[in-house]
Amino acid sequence: MDGKLKIKISVADRVYPLTVDPAQEEGLRSASKKIDAMIKQFEENYAVRDKQDVLAMCALQFASQVEQKQIDYTNDGQETIERIKKLNLLLDQYLEN
Repeated sequence: MDGKLKIKISVADRVYPLTVDPAQEEGLRSASKKIDAMIKQFEENYAVRDKQDVLAMCALQFASQVEQKQIDYTNDGQETIERIKKLNLLLDQYLEN
């Protein structure tokens, strides 16, 4: 446990003690704040009776953002590969002349 930090993170009005690498602390605290803000937003905009429902909605929201970024990255990667192939063809044509 050398070099680890013991921190407490609050999510949905509950405190969770964690032991983390120092490099993870800022990300965890930021994530905690974003989750709490999203919980507040869901509670204000929807008739939510159970904190579990709000947490499930938050999890779905964050997971869908991660998935969408992966899809966008994959699509961008494919477009980049196609552009490189076209450039290679143009270079081949140029060099043959």
